[in-house]
Amino acid sequence: MTKKRCPWAEDVEEIYVKYHDEEWGVPTYDDQELFEMLVLESFQAGLAWITILKKRENFRKAFDDFDVLKVADYDDEKVEELRNNAGIIRHKGKIESAINNARIFIEIQKEYGSFCKYIWQFTDNKILIDTKENYLTKSPLSDKIAKDLKKRGMKFVGTTIIYSYLESIGVINNHIHECFRYEELK
Repeated sequence: MTKKRCPWAEDVEEIYVKYHDEEWGVPTYDDQELFEMLVLESFQAGLAWITILKKRENFRKAFDDFDVLKVADYDDEKVEELRNNAGIIRHKGKIESAINNARIFIEIQKEYGSFCKYIWQFTDNKILIDTKENYLTKSPLSDKIAKDLKKRGMKFVGTTIIYSYLESIGVINNHIHECFRYEELK
């Protein structure tokens, strides 16, 4: 018997199915993973997520495995190196925002003890479940977090990007109720 998945993970490339089955919506508490997903979600703006997934290993190499301290120290020379890297998205604004956001990410870590504590405090460390099954693209929560991150100086963190981020890191369980992952992650 075939497992029932969310519609976006049916009849698609295996990399997409694997992401859905093993990663999307799994509660994430590791700051390095949280930073990686924040960077990838910001690079996804205006593009299909499959594009990012296919380039993910290239991003990891290019961005020093998303070591936030290293990314925060990138200089103009590194920006040019990244802009010439055909294995990633070479959008200068997104590259520069990843560096800027790394610096702010570190400030948040210092303020809260970890970025994990910061992001999960918005829900009192609880997983939110989308009970409407209607694939939202934003919510009052994503509005609030996006506003706070922008106030702190982050870029490419609008409410739609943040909503997608919250789904990807498991703050929001948006698997459809019939999906085998829905109950597992509840």
